[in-house]
This record gives sequence, structure tokens and C-alpha cells, in this order.
Amino acid sequence: MTKKLYENNSLLKSCQAVVTACTEKDGKYLVELDQTVFFPEGGGQLSDRGTLGGVKVEHVSEKDGHIYHECIAPLEVGAQVEAVLDWGVRLDRMQQHHGEHILAYCFWKLFEANNVGFHMHEDSVFIDLDKDLTEEELLQAEHMANEIIWDNSPVTVEYLDSTEAVKLKDKMRKFNEKLTGILRIVSVENADICTCCGTHPPFTGMVGSVKIVRREKHKGGCRVEFLCGKRALLDADMKNSTLLQVAQGLSTKPELVPEYLAKQKADLLSQIDDLKAKLLAVSEKEFVSACAEAPATAAGVKLLAFPMEGCDAKDIKAFLPKAAALENTISILVAVAPQRISYAVVLGTATEGDCRAIIKKVNEVYGGRGGGKSDCAQGGSDYCADWKEKLAAVTEQILKE
Repeated sequence: MTKKLYENNSLLKSCQAVVTACTEKDGKYLVELDQTVFFPEGGGQLSDRGTLGGVKVEHVSEKDGHIYHECIAPLEVGAQVEAVLDWGVRLDRMQQHHGEHILAYCFWKLFEANNVGFHMHEDSVFIDLDKDLTEEELLQAEHMANEIIWDNSPVTVEYLDSTEAVKLKDKMRKFNEKLTGILRIVSVENADICTCCGTHPPFTGMVGSVKIVRREKHKGGCRVEFLCGKRALLDADMKNSTLLQVAQGLSTKPELVPEYLAKQKADLLSQIDDLKAKLLAVSEKEFVSACAEAPATAAGVKLLAFPMEGCDAKDIKAFLPKAAALENTISILVAVAPQRISYAVVLGTATEGDCRAIIKKVNEVYGGRGGGKSDCAQGGSDYCADWKEKLAAVTEQILKE
């Protein structure tokens, strides 16, 4: 059984240890020690990294009471080695994990929102809540969490039998009554109390700060992504640098960028609407001309293949009534945008045919998807440079039938 030095001293960066086992697995070596400062992945917290006797430790895991240090080279059983943490990694893990405790406590205390999931990755951390909170509520919880951090409150770890720990359940944001035996209780003075196996700083100030970066709806509640400590600082540096570059490019102040972009977007949309109106006016004339020149099928039905470059599915809808009003005509309308091709097949007045059969052919030629009714069907595909050739091919195919 490996002695877990990290449980009672999260600031211990190294120790002397004896190798008790070394097993090769998948090109790596799983090393066991008589004692360790390495925290094994668990409880949502990623494992520590570092070295054993100078040999790199890439990951640490625990199974059936055994702690395995995954090394890139073997170590001799019985050898005494120095176990050294990558302190930057340990501090980061500890900041994210304890920041999660504090933030989850604030969600629970302020809004009775329970943490039902915790996910720590190398570059992101998430809390899943059972209640959907507004941006204003998230900001309120964030402010409260940072106040607790800046108070530099003591963080204590104690071990209680489950029969004693249950007496604290009314003060705890979560308590699993199925747990038995000796429980590890992590407490923040005048704040969070919960069972936990992870590493925590002795004072909340070591977390540095916590910053919520985004939220999304998730399973009836919400998923909150946040960053703590150095991660929060680096993220702020990156975003501030980006904002300054954008502001410089727009020749405006950073705080005025949102207003400037909103105005630019409104102006651009207005210009697009003007251009679209002019384009549709041109298309109207081309539509009339194309109707007059449309070839006929063997059954004597006109087949109008009408391309609409620079248009989209919404523009097709504007032409559907015009196509439906044409007598004895089947119309294939194809709108071509930079990234998307939209199309529709329409039966005109007193016209025999089945648009569902024709849209199937169009889908096959363009590699798209679509369907509809016998008198009108619609579909679309990704943009392709040879869209004109494909429209000609499907037209020729229908005319030959």
C-alpha cells in the first residue's frame, strides 16, 4: 500500500521513495512506490506529472489500492528514487479543482443550483448545474467566488467516520449518504464543505482568481466553463491582445469595438439587401426570357432550368409563385451562394409530373438532400464549382426520358 503524502501536504513537491514494483504495459512502465507525492487522476482532477529518479512520469492512476506511476523507462525494484513533481502542473490542477469547489458553493448558496458534473481537461474546465442560470446570476456567483478567494480563507482537511460526517450534511452542498467508513472532508472557512479526494491549497488565495468564460444549456440545466489562476490570466492576456489588435485595425478604442462592429454589420446588411433587390430585379427579366426559351420533354411539357447566382433558399421562395403560375411547365430553380446550393422543383398550372421523382435526380447529381410533395419539392447541397455542368446534366437526363 503506497503512503499518500499528497493527502495531508499538498505543497510537498518531492520525496524519497522506494520502488516496490515495476510492470511493463503498452511500451510504458507502471511503477509503484512505498510513498508518493504524486496525485493519481480521480474525482474529476487530472493526475500530477514529474519525474522518478530523473525518469519522466507522464500519468498517475489508482486501481484496487495500487498507485501506478506511468514512466517512459523502467526502474529497478528496491531502488531508492527521488519523486519530484512538475510543480507548475500541480499548482494548475489544484487551482482549477479548488476553484471549482468555491464556484460550485456559490451557485448552491446563491441559487440552490447543484453541481452534478465536473470536467477538467488540459485547457478547459466545466461545471454542470441542474439549474439554468442567467448571465447576471453567473456574474453574481463569480464575484462571490472571487471574494472568498481574496479573503485568503483557510482550507482544512480532516478525516471523519461516516457516522460523524453525516452530522455535517446540512452544512454541506452535497453529501452521499451511501458512503461509509472514514471520509475525507475538505472545508473552506465560512464557506464550502464537502467530501473530496483531490489536492487543495492551504488557503483560498492560492487559487488566484476565477473567471467564467461561457455557458450553454445542458440537460435541463447549464454547463459553465471557467478558468482559475494562471489559466485565467493567460486567457485574459490573449483576449485583451486580440481586442487591441481589432481596435487598432478598426481605428477605434477597445471599449468602442462592439458598437463599431454593430454599426458596420448594420451598414453591410443594408448594402446586401440593396444588392439583392437589384439582383432579383435582373433575375426577373432573365426568368421571363428563360421561360420563352425553355425546351420541351417528350411529353410536350416545358422544362425550365433557371440558375440564380448570388441567391439563396429565401430567394427561391420569391420565385416559387411565378414558377407555379407557368402553364404546362416544370421548373428547376437553382440558387448558388458561396458555400451552399439550394434548389426547388415546381409544377406549373395544368402540368403533369412528379416533383418528388425529379428532386431525387437533382439530389443524386448534386450529392444533396431534399424532398417534398408531387407539385413542389426542395433540397440543397454543399457548393460545387461545376454546378452549371450538373444542372445541364440533370436537365438533359429529364429531357431524354
